[in-house]
Amino acid sequence: MGVYTFVCRNTGGEWTAKQHSGELEASAATPYALQRALVAAASAADSASGVQSSFSMVTPTSAVFQVIVGAVGGGAMMVSGGGGAAAASGGAAAEAPKEEKKEEEKEESDDDMGFSLFD
Repeated sequence: MGVYTFVCRNTGGEWTAKQHSGELEASAATPYALQRALVAAASAADSASGVQSSFSMVTPTSAVFQVIVGAVGGGAMMVSGGGGAAAASGGAAAEAPKEEKKEEEKEESDDDMGFSLFD
């Protein structure tokens, strides 16, 4: 698994990016094209499969872009698991939800905890 962090800047209408602690660099006309180039560069540097990325604008002319290579397995499994559960329920999702019994909630005091925050 590799984590690549890039500092991106827009100067004169062109976006450039340099890796925070490394030698990877890229440039492009748009932030989207820059992200694609950086993902390709990080994927070429790391042979693991699966890529996750995050692009965050800091100012209108600067951003931080992070690429994580080889860490997508857990997230993909959770997404497919949720989709499988929805598909397995079939028509149950179309049914109107049943009303739940409303119970009065008892207010708990901090004295019942058995310990004190300041001990």
